[in-house]
Amino acid sequence: MIKTYQELIALPSFEERYRYCRIRGRVGEDTFGFDRWLNQRFYSSPEWKELRRYVILRDEGCDLAWPELPIQGSIYVHHLNPITKKDILDRSEFALNPDFFICTSFNTHQAIHYGDESLLPIFTIPERAPNDTCPWKKGLNQNEYCI
Repeated sequence: MIKTYQELIALPSFEERYRYCRIRGRVGEDTFGFDRWLNQRFYSSPEWKELRRYVILRDEGCDLAWPELPIQGSIYVHHLNPITKKDILDRSEFALNPDFFICTSFNTHQAIHYGDESLLPIFTIPERAPNDTCPWKKGLNQNEYCI
């Protein structure tokens, strides 16, 4: 199955987006082996830097492009479909088409690759209280007001 950004952002929850991206790899599993220099060179290229910039702006720096979850710290631009040495050498669409990338935080990226959902952010909805969005009115009764 080829995964795309357009399919991903149509999913209605962060958890569903995570499950869509999940790879279930193993820690220490080889990806490029002795050819690791190749992807490191690619990630230093002007074309990768421009693509990365575009993806971050498109996703507004949010984890899995989830608007309520801006990434604090380093932003990882994750390949929705694993790339190969041939993809890099040929500059295939899997290596350079923004529809095959998404922004993630470090923890979400680790969870995607190694299936550890405990790394994902926890969403809690705070209980609402009168004047909770108006700090200068906190502590006032509902019939009182500030001047």
